[in-house]
Amino acid sequence: MVGIVVVSHSPDLARAAVTLALQMVHGSAPRIEVAAGTSDDRLGTDAAAVAEAVVAADDGEGVVVIMDLGSAVLSAELALELLPDPGIRTRLVSAAFVEGIFAAAVSAAAGAQLDVVARDAAEALDAKAAQLGQTQPPTGAHDSITPPAAVVAKATIVNADGIHARPAARIVATLASLDARVTIATERSAPVSARSPTALMSLGTRIGDVLRIEADGVDAAAAADRIAALVSDGFSELAGRDRLGPEASDRDQLSPSIGVSPGRVVGPALRMPDPIAAPDPTIRIPEAERPAAIEQLTSVAADIAEQLRSRSPAAGTVGQLLEATAAIATDPDLISDASRRIRDRGLTPERAAWEAIDSVADTLRAAGPRQAERVSDLYDIRNRMVSSLTGRAIPGVVDPGHPFVLLAVDLAPADTAGLERTRCLAIVTEEGGATSHTAIIARSLGIPAVVGVRGATAIPDGTVLLVDGKTGEVIKEPTVDQRATAATVSQPREMLISPGGTADGHRIALLANIGSAHEIAAALECGAEGVGLYRTELSFLGWTEAPSVGEQVSTYRTVFSRFGGRRVVVRTLDAGSDKPMPFLGQAAEPNPALGVRGFRTAASHPEVLHDQLDAVKEAAAAESADVWVMAPMISTVDEVRIFARAAHDAGLPVIGAMIETPAAALRAELILAEVDFVSIGTNDLAQYTFAADRHAASLAPLNDPWQPALLRMIEMVTTAADPRGKPVGVCGEAAADPLLAPVLAGLGISSLSMASGALAEVGRSLAAVTLEVCRRAARAACDSESPAAAREAVRAIIST
Repeated sequence: MVGIVVVSHSPDLARAAVTLALQMVHGSAPRIEVAAGTSDDRLGTDAAAVAEAVVAADDGEGVVVIMDLGSAVLSAELALELLPDPGIRTRLVSAAFVEGIFAAAVSAAAGAQLDVVARDAAEALDAKAAQLGQTQPPTGAHDSITPPAAVVAKATIVNADGIHARPAARIVATLASLDARVTIATERSAPVSARSPTALMSLGTRIGDVLRIEADGVDAAAAADRIAALVSDGFSELAGRDRLGPEASDRDQLSPSIGVSPGRVVGPALRMPDPIAAPDPTIRIPEAERPAAIEQLTSVAADIAEQLRSRSPAAGTVGQLLEATAAIATDPDLISDASRRIRDRGLTPERAAWEAIDSVADTLRAAGPRQAERVSDLYDIRNRMVSSLTGRAIPGVVDPGHPFVLLAVDLAPADTAGLERTRCLAIVTEEGGATSHTAIIARSLGIPAVVGVRGATAIPDGTVLLVDGKTGEVIKEPTVDQRATAATVSQPREMLISPGGTADGHRIALLANIGSAHEIAAALECGAEGVGLYRTELSFLGWTEAPSVGEQVSTYRTVFSRFGGRRVVVRTLDAGSDKPMPFLGQAAEPNPALGVRGFRTAASHPEVLHDQLDAVKEAAAAESADVWVMAPMISTVDEVRIFARAAHDAGLPVIGAMIETPAAALRAELILAEVDFVSIGTNDLAQYTFAADRHAASLAPLNDPWQPALLRMIEMVTTAADPRGKPVGVCGEAAADPLLAPVLAGLGISSLSMASGALAEVGRSLAAVTLEVCRRAARAACDSESPAAAREAVRAIIST
């Protein structure tokens, strides 16, 4: 990397300018040396000091020297004559001081060569001057120094949190098998390597940012297309936002005491062990031993990545986060930076890893609150590497032999994923936010959690704490009355105590939505009568090769075996839009929600559908679950006929379709003639009925399941199903609303499928009313003018 020397009369001015520049650098920073002031602490410049700085800054790629004014130029020129090694390549640049340092630092950090860095520094003022109308942008002789990329693509960030750990890991994984050099830049940042997860995170992207993707090499076109598709589809996080629930909203600012995982408990405090100490920075290893030290560092990084991946082999939230953390361990930029510190400075491998990761952590903090929440992941990798390199045990949670409230500055995914609900009553951290990995995994495991609690780790072990993960309340030494409001042991998820139905015995099956292993356990713990929506695509997101029939059979049997004798409704792959599947080779679309998704992918990949249906049949035959299968995103009668014929040919006995488009609702009578049941996906049906993106917060009122027009659409479907005696279920967010459940029952819905935690409350709501009350509530809701009026009318009917 090209080095930079800053020559100034004022040390304070020089240091401030360098600090500003480094805050704007993404990824590893270049060496920047300051030669400012005189040896007797006066304003001025010293040629000898400048010469020493040039030697220190040289990394073998040359040095750019930027000066403030007057004698600084003379001192820099003289310094070149004093260099002990005349072979050091240097460029003295007549750049504006602050702008030049900033431009040079960003250019050098991006890997530019000496002349390009010097040019970028020299032209740093051109954009500002042109904007003020004082000059024209340059057309200098160096315009063609960097040849244009073979392929250039653009894509707009659509997920609220941009490129953080998991999206970065997906980009890196996508490029792993491709022969291409790829960089990504935004309008406000220099290009970074697309093979470096930490560099990608340092871009600090957010929703609406336009990425410029440049690729060279044999697979340049494929690389650019695949990354553009990942970006346009939101890295699968738009669907993930639904799965995580409202706590995972677009909350960008850290704030104190944020409740991020519900539950109210009381128990003794237990602090995370102190972090490992920084390795000695003064130790130097002989030059002959440095190659072996670099090899040791690389080997340890690979071992740690493998250890993390083995912690959670199953699909789902925890597995995705551990996979993202594992990708950081083998980040080529990190390994390269640490190796350079060993090779050039003789640092021990543990000290080199420590410094390299600290440098990236500083960059992420400067990128904004969303990226700062990922620093704990970096520190987890740092601690694991240093511990392994020095033969020490990795710091972690020590089980005290009794239930506890865990206190920490922050927790890495590997630490949180290893917690047991029977021991860990709650988590309290000083850092983190609603979207931090601690919050995400705590919600996934059902452990109450509060983040952003200042001074949490100063609380002595054994101090009794009351923690409310919903309100964010943390109370030290609560009163007897306060303790009486909280649990003292890990609380099992509330269980559905009886089959779903109304007070007068009208049955409404209460089922669970699942997509991963931990959701299976939650559904069983909560007493689900079965599975109303098995999202099979979540097991194969990010796969570059289509899963074989055998791989699918193994996956499906894991679910079917746990629900013996109970209904499991399998949704075939709902690919596209916010759930991209690389093995389908889908191109980026200008409006993915209205593009090739759901059953539409079967038109271009019928073999994928047939393989899945064969796998479902084979898995069902091996287990005792009552397996039903349905197709997503049906729009026409022809589509449902094609699916029904394929499912019958595979030998599947119970076949259905999802009603997620107004077209399907309008033609429900004909669709029901072809299948045995239908299930209404209220999330998408609302989106298409109101032409309102379901992921746009500003349009949330239109996607309210209480919208009378949506309820009328549901009524059209149940009216078509009733004379045929065919069941109609609801598996969207509407099913989890305890007040809306009687309305849906009154409309003729026969099953409700929801997140497992909502089952008990929905069950109580239905059991408190008769079918006649449900029907009156349904009529009132459909006849209302607005969602608010519908809620008010239903409450009045149910409460009488």
